[in-house]
Amino acid sequence: MPTFTTRPELTGDFGMVATTHWLASSVGMGVLERGGNAADAAVAAGFTLQVVEPHLNGPGGDAPIMIWDPAASDAAVICGQGTVPVAADIAAFTSLGLDVIPGSGLLAAVVPGAFGGWLSLLDRYGTWSLRDVLEPAIHYAEQGHPLLERAHQAIASVQRLFIDEWSTSAALWLHDGQVPLAGSRVRNARLAQTYRRILAEAEAGSSSRSAQIERARRAWYSGFVAEAVDAFCRIPARDSSGDRHRGLLTGDDLAGWRATVEPAISVKIAGTTFHKPGPWSQGPVMLQHLRLLEQTDVFDLEPGSEAWIHLVVEADKLALADREAWYGDPLSTDVPLTTLLSRAYAHERAKLIGSDASVQLQPGSPQGRQPRLPVQPVAEAEQMTAGTGEPTTASDGEVRGDTCHLDVVDAQGLMISATPSGGWLQSSPAIPQLGFALGTRAQMFWLQPGLASSLRPGRRPRTTLSPSLASRDGRGWMAFGTPGGDSQDQWSAQLALRALQGQPLQAAIDAVSFHTEHAPSSFAPRAARLGHLRIESRAAAEVIEGLRARGHRLEVGAP
Repeated sequence: MPTFTTRPELTGDFGMVATTHWLASSVGMGVLERGGNAADAAVAAGFTLQVVEPHLNGPGGDAPIMIWDPAASDAAVICGQGTVPVAADIAAFTSLGLDVIPGSGLLAAVVPGAFGGWLSLLDRYGTWSLRDVLEPAIHYAEQGHPLLERAHQAIASVQRLFIDEWSTSAALWLHDGQVPLAGSRVRNARLAQTYRRILAEAEAGSSSRSAQIERARRAWYSGFVAEAVDAFCRIPARDSSGDRHRGLLTGDDLAGWRATVEPAISVKIAGTTFHKPGPWSQGPVMLQHLRLLEQTDVFDLEPGSEAWIHLVVEADKLALADREAWYGDPLSTDVPLTTLLSRAYAHERAKLIGSDASVQLQPGSPQGRQPRLPVQPVAEAEQMTAGTGEPTTASDGEVRGDTCHLDVVDAQGLMISATPSGGWLQSSPAIPQLGFALGTRAQMFWLQPGLASSLRPGRRPRTTLSPSLASRDGRGWMAFGTPGGDSQDQWSAQLALRALQGQPLQAAIDAVSFHTEHAPSSFAPRAARLGHLRIESRAAAEVIEGLRARGHRLEVGAP
């Protein structure tokens, strides 16, 4: 097939920064040019993304972060994913008449882990001060930045909700009740004040870089930020259930949480080792996916061909089925991850891949254990609206957001891959003293007991956020990732597979993409579309017709 690229492939040996917004990329590159390392650049870019892409992430959200440490020749994960409140058990929701955790409002709030995650990265791997990395975000919050078209659309989609119910959000994001125009300058002076106060408290007691970072962490998790969060969660707010509910999150929940540093989960495929976060994320799905494909003849097929796409999708369905049956916070769930990622298990599972599309959700039985799936709503493809992971608006009235991503590498080989998300401006009402909203990641729990991802107090939700790293011969090779909710590891696996098959990186990024919604969505209302396959209209007509002939319930989407 002809090579198609939207832009040149850049090369260099000084450093690289890639993010979902040009201002954040510029900030990160500026840090490298002024002597900072990849961790410093990633933190500065990450805080900037909170300001310039408020419809995609925010200070109240989450940030799983991966690090390739050249000194250790190994990958690590910083878990910037907060936990659910101590008061959040199944009875707390079912007593309100709920059978699904609302996708917006205060009930689904978890501890805002992004701040602690970025601070942990800065402290452990960075060299710059907290002031150095926060100043760009403060600048854009105070002086303003051009509003993205999609941010304009996101605000417009919830304008009525802001006016009628979420008055604090209306005060922050609307101008005299009107949605600011795309391209107009928008500011968030309150958020800038929050970060300035954190800096003042951090610098008041010590000149030590690490001590200042720790004091900033305390200001957030047990100081004035936690106090404001606690007080605001006591005020009922309308959520996607249609009712008004108080939040369950308290200052004690924030005080009891800290970002953790964990080993990455890794598998070696075709001479390349891929590294992901643990099963508190969906990250191992990509590893299982590649393990399954290793058992097929996919490496002998042309990338993007009908047979290639069929194998990729069918393997992904099996990996996603195991996600539903087995993934959860390993601190409170026995996840048989070693077996799930083994070649022997993949060999047996791959036998389920046939020439026709599967329309069944088929988890495996690792170690002979019987899988248990949630009782979820299932909808036929023709009854569902199109989706690409985490749409901003939905026909069912859910208020959703999307996700950012950033990758940084420096001349010493330090590599960072991070997928910040949550705390979107449309997720829950803005906390007026702080200038940001809380996230709603708890919606990824089930209110059905006995599942790997059933709601339990203090657990991490099985997040969709899933940064990626790859290494070869003990050296970092690739940092990559994408927004896209449940599709993140599907698209990342496609990129990884194309790269393994020798496609140039930019061509692999630009290639026709596809995904399935065969497994239950991680987002409320948790529906599945068995047999579904969505593919870009750029795909060749014979590929589209061939997939349809195999029984895929095909949805041809926009380019």
